Amino acid sequence: MSENRNEKRVVVVTGGASGMGLGICQAFAASGHPVAMLDLQDELLARESAAIRAKGGKVLALRADVANRAEIDAAYDQVRRELGPISIVIANAGYSKSVDFVTMPLATWQRMMDVCLTGVFHTIQAAVPDMIAAKWGRIVTISSNAGQWGAPDRADYVAAKGGVIGLTKALARELAKHGITSNTIPPSLVDTPLARQGVADGEVPPLDVMAQHIPIARAGTPEDIAGACEFLCSDKASYITGLEMNVNGGIYM
Repeated sequence: MSENRNEKRVVVVTGGASGMGLGICQAFAASGHPVAMLDLQDELLARESAAIRAKGGKVLALRADVANRAEIDAAYDQVRRELGPISIVIANAGYSKSVDFVTMPLATWQRMMDVCLTGVFHTIQAAVPDMIAAKWGRIVTISSNAGQWGAPDRADYVAAKGGVIGLTKALARELAKHGITSNTIPPSLVDTPLARQGVADGEVPPLDVMAQHIPIARAGTPEDIAGACEFLCSDKASYITGLEMNVNGGIYM
């Protein structure tokens, strides 16, 4: 398949205005893909999308809460009008906060599920009809190694991300007949504004301290995650589906 055709593939990235999502948006836009950047952070959406355009990228910045299906549907309608049918979805939006399981309010649990699991459902399901019509599609979910091996004081997050891994594999089996692949990247420590905020809030040790427990002794970068996404969404990865691609420096194998 030619590179020119690749450039016409419309990419949707949720949580695209900062951290890993921003790195993913920047990478796909630099490769010539039209990118829809979805997020809730208005100022960052405006600033970062303008920066991508200044470098020649084609990007559509849209405010949308992944937990709200109506907002996702409205955003996707605009993506289709302005960029075209959706070929690639990177379900990245999410958050994590330290919370004690014994005293966790139901509302805290439910919001985590709404954003980090049901939000992934909305993000993917609303785009799949475009992929089925094209007989080609790529789905990549950004899960977490917390969903692989657990984490203290984050039972809601672990449950949601474990669900994302399971959902990704279910879709790999169900959608393969339509030419659609579905893979997940479960990062570990990545240097993002969210991770730095966790350090500032005293929830986790400094990033360089945590990195000492990783075989490749550094925090990951958004560019590390973006590179893996680009590969999984390329024609070179057409025979890869249902994969947990551990972009984690070797901390979990």
